[in-house]
Amino acid sequence: MVRFLIRTAISLGTSAVALLVCFWVLPDFGLSLGGFLTAVIVFTIAQAILSPVITSLARKHANAILGGVGLISTFVALLIASLFPGGLHITGIGTWVLATLIVWVITALGTWLLPLIFLKKTVTQRG
Repeated sequence: MVRFLIRTAISLGTSAVALLVCFWVLPDFGLSLGGFLTAVIVFTIAQAILSPVITSLARKHANAILGGVGLISTFVALLIASLFPGGLHITGIGTWVLATLIVWVITALGTWLLPLIFLKKTVTQRG
């Protein structure tokens, strides 16, 4: 249960950081203060659901795109999060591409590195 809570917190945190970085760096990436929390939660849930689904579909139908599953699920999760009113607004193809890349890199690094730090401490404390 502790691992699940840590991983959930890491996912929410990295999603929040990634969306904020996009907001600060990309001029056509809009993020309202009121919709920020909604955008983070919707993006994180969509990413958690889409990643395994897209991986499964890629294995069955298009094995060559397995390496791009993270990018595809990030793009689709951003698209879903942008459909909720008052959250994030992305304008222009270039902004969509750059936002997908930025969010993917930040969330991938965060979900890869942060569990090593936090879960190692948890395992050490239990042992």
